[in-house]
Amino acid sequence: MNKRLAFLRSEKFKKAAFLIVGAGMVLYMAFSGGDWRTASRKSSGLAPRPEDVSEAVVQVYAARTFNWRGYFAVHTWIAVKEKNAPSYTTYQVVGWQLGWKGTSVDIKKDIPDRFWYGAEPQLIEELRGEKAEKAIPQIARLAAEYPYGKTYNAWPGPNSNTFIAYIIRNVPELTVELPPHAIGKDWSPKLIAKSESGSGYLISFYGLLGVTFGKAEGIEINILGLNFGADFYRPALKLPLLGRIGLKDKPLE
Repeated sequence: MNKRLAFLRSEKFKKAAFLIVGAGMVLYMAFSGGDWRTASRKSSGLAPRPEDVSEAVVQVYAARTFNWRGYFAVHTWIAVKEKNAPSYTTYQVVGWQLGWKGTSVDIKKDIPDRFWYGAEPQLIEELRGEKAEKAIPQIARLAAEYPYGKTYNAWPGPNSNTFIAYIIRNVPELTVELPPHAIGKDWSPKLIAKSESGSGYLISFYGLLGVTFGKAEGIEINILGLNFGADFYRPALKLPLLGRIGLKDKPLE
């Protein structure tokens, strides 16, 4: 009995237990997540129903990506409803459709606030009324002219988050940045570009190494697609995997 207790307290046992638990976590992360065909795609209830609001609406969403990738990153999309329209149009990039559709850009009438294959979405920004009316034609044009629709790389980009960041940068009415774990948002063929909010600048080497600074963004350092930073305007830390910790991000006033 004493020998067994001594073994259980030994460093060898602790190291072995640590390795077993660690391996179990890795396997769980890799294989748990279910079947994408049966994962929930229902409405989350975040979007107003078209029959309940006549005004124009623009919404930017983020949700954890499917399966083990959700531990590291989010997928983002934009949903719009024109004034008096009976339905929403969604704009996003979907990598798996590139091979058979010829473009990764996906534009269609759809439920705006769907669960992303089991992951509940987060509403990042919403425009209504005149601001939304001004933004909607710009969003449609930018999506139609998106220059990287025939290229998709989950890391470091261009990917789904690159697409939404591209739209936000070029629509003045949208003034918040994507979450720090929106991997691909900092991908850019230009060394220097506007930050997403338009209140600062992005310096990036193809999304692999860079820095973003601005009134809305604070400062973010990008290392191999992982973002570390701090928001001073609405105090919060920005961390890989975890995202934003602190006050909720909001549009600039």
